[in-house]
Parts: sequence; structure tokens; C-alpha cells
Amino acid sequence: MSEKKVSNRSVLWVIAGVTAAGFVVWVGGLFLVWLVLAALKVETGFWPMLEALSTAVTAAAVLGGGIVAYRELDELTNARHLDVADRLFQELNSPENVDARRWVYLNLPDDPEQGLVMLPPNGRESVKRVLNSLDRVAFLTQARWIPEETILPWMSLMVVKSWEKLGPYVEYERARRGEPDYYQAVSGLARRCQEWRAAQFSGSEVNWVEHAL
Repeated sequence: MSEKKVSNRSVLWVIAGVTAAGFVVWVGGLFLVWLVLAALKVETGFWPMLEALSTAVTAAAVLGGGIVAYRELDELTNARHLDVADRLFQELNSPENVDARRWVYLNLPDDPEQGLVMLPPNGRESVKRVLNSLDRVAFLTQARWIPEETILPWMSLMVVKSWEKLGPYVEYERARRGEPDYYQAVSGLARRCQEWRAAQFSGSEVNWVEHAL
């Protein structure tokens, strides 16, 4: 017989022993309580008392277990939110993506029809990098995986500024390719960020400055 099987059997015996000991202690303790009540001339049957108190303890245990399970679920949810937020931060603030966004902000022509013809190789790479980065952000924020009030305050401006430059290019490519779902998730992400910023900072505009940090 392997050591693992012996170890598992030992654990089962320990669990069985603890369960049996708990049962004996519980019944013995209630029996002592019943004797005390009997000595005090309190009329009560031992078995009805055992049944009533056992039911009450079981209900309390179930309630306590539910509270513990809820707290554990809440901790797991918070851990998941922290993990998603960390991935978003790393995605948007990697040096490569920051450089790509800066190129798009400062160098991308407004007219997509002319701009696509004039794009240098590094510019085309920057455009694709920013779009793919936003696509990943859209994936990580879908289906309410993380509360938007946690992430939009720090990432919405990056998304809105990027989309203001890239949105016309995506629309142009959709029409040219005949693919209405081309970067569709990024469009939805940009719309949510625009709506949030409109509600939080009414009347504010996107500004473009050179030599920015």
C-alpha cells in the first residue's frame, strides 16, 4: 500500500474520530444541561430538548457558513478586480504602447484616405499597436469583469484621445473592407469612456500639446 493511500486513510480516520468525539461531547453536554434543569424542577424532555437545540445549532452553523462563504467570494472578487486592473495598467502604460500613442497623437493625419497612403512603416506599426492595445483593454473590461468606476477615472482619457485620432481610420477601413465588426469592441470601449467623461467633466475638450510628458 502506497504512503499516499495510508495518509489519506489516516486523514479519514481523524475526521471520523473528531466527528464522533464532537457528537459525544454535544450529546453529553446536553444531557448534563437536562439533569440540571431536572434538578431545578424545570419540566422538559431530554429528546425534545436535544432535537430543538440541535436544530438551532444547525441553523446557526448554516448561517455562519453562508457568511464565511460570502466573505470568501467577496475576497476572490476583489482579487480578480485587482488582477484585471494590474493587467490594464501594464497594457496601457508599457513603454512601447506609450510611444505608439504619442506618435498617433502628434503625427497621424486627420484625413484617413490620405493618411493611409502617407503612413511611414513606423507610423503604421504605431497605429496597429495602439488599436490592438485598445482591443485587449476592451476584452479585459467586457462583461463587467471589473467595475468601471474603478478604471475609467485613470484610463478614460487615454482611450478617448486615442479614439479621436483613430476613430476616423477605423470607420474608413470598415467601409473600405466591408467589415462592420472591424475593431467593434474598441468602438464600444471608446463610447463608454466618452460618455463617462461627458458626465464627469462637462464641456471639457481634448487638447493636443507638443513635448508633453
